[in-house]
This record gives sequence, structure tokens and C-alpha cells, in this order.
Amino acid sequence: MSPIDAPLDETALAELAQEELALLSYPDRRWTKPHFDAKGRQLYDVVIVGGGQSGLLIAHSLMRQGVDNVLVLDRSPEGYEGVWENFARMSHLRTPKALCGMEIGQPNLSLQRWYMARYGREAWEALDRVPRLAWMEYLRWYRKTLNLPVVNNTEVEAVGPEGDHIVVTTRRNGKIETHPGRLVVLATGFDGAGRWSVPEIISKNLPRSLYSHSNVEIDFARLAGKRVGILGHAASAFDNAAAALKAGAASADVCFRRPALPTVNPHRHVETAGCLANFPELSDATRWAIARYFREVDQPPAHSGFFAATALPGFRMHASSPWLDVRQEGDAIRVTTPRGEHVFDYLIAATGYMVDYSARPELATLSPFVARWKDRYTPPEGAEHPMLGEFPYLGLSYEYQPREAGTAPWIERIHAFNFSGAVSMGPHSTSISGHKYALPRLVRGLVRRLFLEQEEHVIPDLLAYKDVDLVIPPNLQSMAAE
Repeated sequence: MSPIDAPLDETALAELAQEELALLSYPDRRWTKPHFDAKGRQLYDVVIVGGGQSGLLIAHSLMRQGVDNVLVLDRSPEGYEGVWENFARMSHLRTPKALCGMEIGQPNLSLQRWYMARYGREAWEALDRVPRLAWMEYLRWYRKTLNLPVVNNTEVEAVGPEGDHIVVTTRRNGKIETHPGRLVVLATGFDGAGRWSVPEIISKNLPRSLYSHSNVEIDFARLAGKRVGILGHAASAFDNAAAALKAGAASADVCFRRPALPTVNPHRHVETAGCLANFPELSDATRWAIARYFREVDQPPAHSGFFAATALPGFRMHASSPWLDVRQEGDAIRVTTPRGEHVFDYLIAATGYMVDYSARPELATLSPFVARWKDRYTPPEGAEHPMLGEFPYLGLSYEYQPREAGTAPWIERIHAFNFSGAVSMGPHSTSISGHKYALPRLVRGLVRRLFLEQEEHVIPDLLAYKDVDLVIPPNLQSMAAE
């Protein structure tokens, strides 16, 4: 029986992973120098905003590099970070089960080993895609096994400069706190560039009680017996349709403007070591063209959500059906499309995100100083895209760049490891399938800056190093001295 076949429970696997980590830890000595602010408080080397999958992996990666003066902040209760048990409604992840990256070269930290410990080898082999709730359980085990420094129930109020460092201001249990750091990483997920987008044709014509965005919490029980209209063709449209119908909705109609659903997923094509590792080195023209292509063709809905929704009674979908008019008529909603009208009781906008720096408190201070793509690149005629132009133009380690050269140098101390990096770093560099190559790039940039900023100490510390490596017996000392 090979080690990977050996039966282990989660506790035994955690112990094995910790032992494995110890074997791989050298050199594990902390090397960063203490830094203090004007109030005498020691600065964190890195403050990470977001304790989901990316935040956990960033913290672990830094600690393996001898940077353990790290703080992770998350607004959710412990064990509920990220989207997986909040508004994510798919039954399984879209990413193939062979995904890797979270384990950083440690097999016993991998999803596969954990899943086998929890459910058995046969269950893993029978698996096609990873169940969403199992992924969240894995993340909980991962955090506990590595004892990562996450502070929960903490809402970020602001991120901004103070002297030569960055301060993250938070609210926790009604109390305002400040956390000074040399560097900050915004590991804030898919909507980290702004907010979820509801078209004005909905938001300006209906009271808030009659619609919702697909990516927020929805009381689906309240939709029992209702006619639900959903705008959008992507994964969340079908996930929400299935959730509504399972909760007893009378019907769920998915409407989208495209003449047909996409069936080809271009994300799979760019999942090569060459592209994932080196995308940021491509020319601006190539990166822009790729980002624009992804916006044009998009990707199909996930298998699990599509087939879950289409198998349920009451489901319908309507291609070539953008919503031209939305109006309330009594307790109902009338929606006009090029192919006719629909009457609904409730609407769900599965319409993605909007780049909006004013919508997130951690971005508001940064907005005037952050370089956008429109500040750095002018696309050829016919290749313009206003929303893509608003994405931040990031450096090679996900760091923000000053909008005007020579101004606001502090902005480069903040790294945007969220979906706002899609144009600069690749269409899904911060997603699960991109972690294997994206995280080393980010961490290498963080560690490089921390080290180079203490270059003045390198020679003095070397000359002051006096740890004895060879103990010479007394009877040989005189000979050794000669």
C-alpha cells in the first residue's frame, strides 16, 4: 500500500501535514526587522484583507518564507469566509478536481488527501467536480491545521497612508481599530474591484423589495409560488434559478441577450504553465486583447448549475431576450424583450460586477491615486472597452501603480490580489485554478520588497554575527590559533 492509499482521518492527516511542514521548513528563522510607527506601535510586515482561500494561502506562503509578523482580517464569522456558504449556490465547483496550489508542494495539505481522509479513496475516484460545501470544509481544516492568524468579524473601514507605511482601519464589535503595516494585500475576491451590478432599467423602475442581485443573500423561501425572472446567462443565473425552483417558486425564466449560450470555455485554454506563470509579462496590447475577448465570448454556465436548473419543472430560458423595459404593474412586474413580454413577481439580476472604487471603503482613499488601464494604454480603434479601462494597471507583483509618475509612492505598498487584476495579471489569476502560479509571484514581490528595504542592515548584521559553529577542545585551541 502506497502512502497515498493509507487510511487516515482528518486529525491524523493534519498531524502528518504539520510534520511534513517541519521537514520542509528550512530556513525558517524570522529575518524581518521590527518597524514602528510614530506612536511606537510595531508595524505588521503584511496586513491581508480577506480570510478566504487566497488570504489563507498568502498568509501560509509568507510564514513559510520566514515572514510571520502577518495579520489577516475578515468580516465574516469564523468558518464562513468567502462566498461558499454565503451566496454561492452551485452544487459543485467549476474547477476540475485536479486543481492544486493551496498545498504549495505539500501533498498532505492537498485537497485530494483531505477529501480521501474525510470520504475515502473510492469517493475521490468517483468524483467529477468538488462539491462546494466540501471545499469550504477543506478550507476550515486548512486554516486550523496551519494555525493561521485570522481575525474574524472585522469590517475594513479604510486603507490609506500614514508616514511611510499603510494603516488599515477596521470596525470590530462596534470598536474602531487601526492596524499599521509595511505592506497590505487586498485578497477581496471577485467583487474586489467595486460592487455587484444591477442594471438601471431594474433599479430605477422597481422598489428594492422586488429585485436582488444574484450574488447576495436571498430569502428563497419568500419566493415560494412566485414567478421569478432572471437576467443573465452565466453560472449564477442558473444556480439561482435552481435555488428558486427548489424553494417552491412557480417558475424561473432565464433571459439573456446572446443568440445562444456559450459552449466553449476559453478559461480552459489559458490554463497552461506558460500562460499562468508569465501572463503579466505579455505586452499591453496582448493583455488588453485577451481581456476584451473574454468579455465578448464569456464562458458557459457551469455543468452542475445548468443541468440542475434545466431538469426542474418550471424552468425556461430565452435567448436573444435583453430586457428593454421593466415596470411594476400592481404586485407584478412586466418585462419587455424583443421576443415578447413576461410577467414576473420577483427579479434576480445575474449581471456580474461593476468597477467602482467608491463602492468599497478600502478603495475610496486609493481611487484618486491608482493608475487605470485607460491611463496607460490606448487600444486601437474598435477595440475600446470603457469598463476594462477602469481596471487598475498593476505591477508585476499585483501592486498598484501611481496614476501620475512620481506621486503617491505609498500606493505601491498595496497589492490587489482580487479580480481587479484580471486585465493586468490574467483572466483568472486569483481564482482557485490560478493559485499555483499567482501566489508565488505575489509572495515573491512582497518578500523582495521587505528584504530590500532593510538592505542597510545586511552588512552590519553579517559583521555582528558571532554564533559559534565549531567548538574547539581546550587541548587543540593553541594549535588552532597558530
